Amino acid sequence: MAFQLSPGVNVTEKDLTTIVPTVATTAAGMAGLFEWGPVGLPVTISSVQELGTLFGMPRDGNADWWFTAYNYLGYGSNLKVVRHVDDTAAKNATMGTKTPVLVKTVDAAPSSGTVATNGLFAGRYPGELGNSLWVDVCGSSATGTGEGATFGSWQWAGLFSGKPSSSAYSERLGISENDGFHMVVIDYAGKFTGTPLSVLEKYENISIHPGAINPDGTPLFYKTKINDESRYILALGNQSSDDVANFTSGMTGYGTPTAWTSTQSGGAYYARLSGGTGQFSGVASIADENGGYYAFEDADTIDVNLLMGGPLSGNNAQKICDIAKARKDCVAFVSSPNSNPSESSTTKVSNCLTLRTAVGNNNYAFIDSGYKYMYDPFNDVYRYIPLNGDVAGLCARSDITNDPWYSPAGFNRGQVRNTIKLAFNPTKTERDSIYSNGVNPVVTFSGEGTVLFGDKTAQTRPSAFDRINVRRLFIVLEKAIATAAKYSLFEFNDAFTRSQFRSLVEPFLRDVQARRGITDFKVVCDEKNNTSQVVDSNQFVADIYVKPNRSINFIQLNFVATKSGVSFEEVGA
Repeated sequence: MAFQLSPGVNVTEKDLTTIVPTVATTAAGMAGLFEWGPVGLPVTISSVQELGTLFGMPRDGNADWWFTAYNYLGYGSNLKVVRHVDDTAAKNATMGTKTPVLVKTVDAAPSSGTVATNGLFAGRYPGELGNSLWVDVCGSSATGTGEGATFGSWQWAGLFSGKPSSSAYSERLGISENDGFHMVVIDYAGKFTGTPLSVLEKYENISIHPGAINPDGTPLFYKTKINDESRYILALGNQSSDDVANFTSGMTGYGTPTAWTSTQSGGAYYARLSGGTGQFSGVASIADENGGYYAFEDADTIDVNLLMGGPLSGNNAQKICDIAKARKDCVAFVSSPNSNPSESSTTKVSNCLTLRTAVGNNNYAFIDSGYKYMYDPFNDVYRYIPLNGDVAGLCARSDITNDPWYSPAGFNRGQVRNTIKLAFNPTKTERDSIYSNGVNPVVTFSGEGTVLFGDKTAQTRPSAFDRINVRRLFIVLEKAIATAAKYSLFEFNDAFTRSQFRSLVEPFLRDVQARRGITDFKVVCDEKNNTSQVVDSNQFVADIYVKPNRSINFIQLNFVATKSGVSFEEVGA
């Protein structure tokens, strides 16, 4: 209790209600080639609509990646997507004849280009989709004769309440300058909306004054406002007190405006963006040191449990499996490169085994047998798409309907959605060959649909960890208990702390046991494993023994016919 100088009652509280927390098990992740969106940053997607809005739609150059994400979202709703581009080929669209520049994220926009060289505005993200953008600006002295030069005849005047003038910021400061202007962002070619000349965004009476803000503190300065709010464009160039001059030089040559001066904004300017390139380049280097999957390396900064490889194969597939193995809190899913249905069965089996060899001994990796044929409703075509998005999705669905320690395979939980046919539908003999080597067949059964028909990890040595349900069980146990154990750091390593730890862990394990994840357990945390040497080394040891439940892979049914006069006991029943 606190030391008191005079008589009184002192009340304190001690919280001993700490529990082992529930941990997320259905956060999936993937990196891939997309036509739009930020580069190198994980973005959480919860629906197909969000996928299309943030990363663009599927095209011939990226359909494998796009539909891997699409297929996962048919089972789960927590997907972190990282867009990857080739740094040497990808560029953001920019104004007219200006030099395109690569700007991966909005944070890099001010330092990625100069107004004189790269233009005042650029597409928000690299890729050809930015070439569909048109920026149209109308200042307070729009009186020229060019397209929409006067506000009254400006093509977009009807979108605004009146002619631009001094911004609210200037008026509050009593500054006599017409610093405000209107701006619209147009889908010139209809690539974003499907309708040419659709208005994507509008900005009313924003300011060329670098310090301009609204009364509520939100930005009114055009660079800050656009870079904070726009989904389509960036404002380039470093912010400076000379931003009026930057704006003037940046808009020179667009439209036929009156001049922008230091005291007022000018006429109407319009510029279509161009020069955006490279959204589907870099396929071969998708998992190299500059690839998007390395955004998932650090388990402390990004939480992911299911890592999907899309169309990766060979050494690239091995690299993302190594990421999962190093993290030790997720499973990587990769598909054998069986996308060509005309290849012989011998070649398809060989493709499976080649990938298995590349992945190596890794119980954090899960390999399936290939690709499925599905309908692409966005382009009205049929495509072969790798199955790992579906397989990871089956794990997510098993988490929702049961628990992570249930096998995602079989007729109860392993039904694969949206499958017209498989590029490789292995026979029993072929299944025996690939499954005995750690490749999980996906099979279409007559009248039963398409089913994941295996649950092996890529572990070579036979043990409980050569099954994905056991691997994921231990991920849950280790992650949850480790999270709870953090609250024992810097406490005393004495009998009280050790008893408290056992009281924390044992109810959690009893709950997992009741939910059929384990058959038995024991927690040892006492003076036997916390010896004086361990205590003197400022360490704390707990040994947690569990007996995992196993999935059934083989069923033996014995039917015995007996004579009418023979009792069942006589024949050993």
